[in-house]
Amino acid sequence: MSQNESVYEESLKVHELHRGVLEVASKVSVDDMHDLGVDYTPGVAEPCRVIRAEPDEAYTYTSKGNFVAVVTDGTAVLGLGDIGPAAAMPVMEGKAILFKQLGGIDAFPICLDTKNTEEIIKTITHIAPTFGGINLEDISAPRCFEIEDRLRRELNIPVFHDDQHGTAVVVYAGLINALKIVNKDINDIKVAISGAGAAGIAIAFTLIRAGVRDIIVCDSRGIIHQSRREGMNSMKFLLASLINSRSIFGGLDTAMKGADVFIGVSAAGIVSKDMVRSMAPDPIVFAMANPEPEIMPEDAIEAGARVVATGRSDYPNQVNNVLGFPGIFRGALDTRATDINIEMKMAAARALAGIIADSELDEMNILPGPLDKRVVPVVAAAVAKASVLSGAARVNPSPDEVARHAKELVQHSKMHHK
Repeated sequence: MSQNESVYEESLKVHELHRGVLEVASKVSVDDMHDLGVDYTPGVAEPCRVIRAEPDEAYTYTSKGNFVAVVTDGTAVLGLGDIGPAAAMPVMEGKAILFKQLGGIDAFPICLDTKNTEEIIKTITHIAPTFGGINLEDISAPRCFEIEDRLRRELNIPVFHDDQHGTAVVVYAGLINALKIVNKDINDIKVAISGAGAAGIAIAFTLIRAGVRDIIVCDSRGIIHQSRREGMNSMKFLLASLINSRSIFGGLDTAMKGADVFIGVSAAGIVSKDMVRSMAPDPIVFAMANPEPEIMPEDAIEAGARVVATGRSDYPNQVNNVLGFPGIFRGALDTRATDINIEMKMAAARALAGIIADSELDEMNILPGPLDKRVVPVVAAAVAKASVLSGAARVNPSPDEVARHAKELVQHSKMHHK
């Protein structure tokens, strides 16, 4: 039995034993009639009256300020595809565990039985008053772009599609450190990206913002360019206007020639050793398709790759979204942010990269481990600071206060779990 098969079987047993992996726990107990009067009726009427008079007091008197909805329609579950809302539930429960145990955030899975963009937007808008933030998850492209964009404009709480921005934040953080190792400037590099779904497009936009001027993106039909019509959508057309400045045409092999960096968020085994050999000296290869990457790390290294990252936990340099979203939401919630904007995302990436000191940095260590306890407090503090500076914040805690709060909440959740 392979390691993966063992994990699959064990996961099935855990989910069966516990009937799912989440529960709802109360913060207070009802042991007598006095408790009943305070926690429910008639006492509960008083916080209701306060919130009615001043709606922002919901952050003070309810769970809203630490409550995130994890919302999916089950159309793009990692490695599984369109499996529907019911089958997506274990993934959403797992995401909620990570929110709680790593960020001290209470998260609730909501799986919607519709693929209609308008219905999804309307449903999330209607449930939004309960939550301090919305985490969109595993919604297929290109619908995910419109859903997030519309909700960000219509709601006054953060809306964050993790498949896009969580991936982009962690990739950018890893790239910051990988470029230090090969001594290259981000403004001068050529980047080839394989995959033009939610993650690939978000990574491209993030790298443009970071100063990369030469990016080529490929999908299953080849290089994206402005004159192409087959397999295009509105987001690919927008992206095409910003990338491929050298007007390169062809497939992934052409895109990778002379590239300093390859970033894969696409399909297994599509990159050969010869394609890596065709890259610029000291190439950086982020092959992140799961469970099998675009090229196996040992093959990429044999072909001359200087730094290699994957999405897998059994190789060094795992690019894992869990390095991003708990700290990003912690910083957003603690500032009661109305949005998770680009300034907050870039701050998160830079903070994450900075956790690895230059003295610790090497080809096998460009990112902290997914369970590194330093990550959430550092990222949360940086995001909170950017939230305040960019005008997204409604309250202004100090970054040190946010970091301390993150540590306290995580410690509390672990004590409760034990």
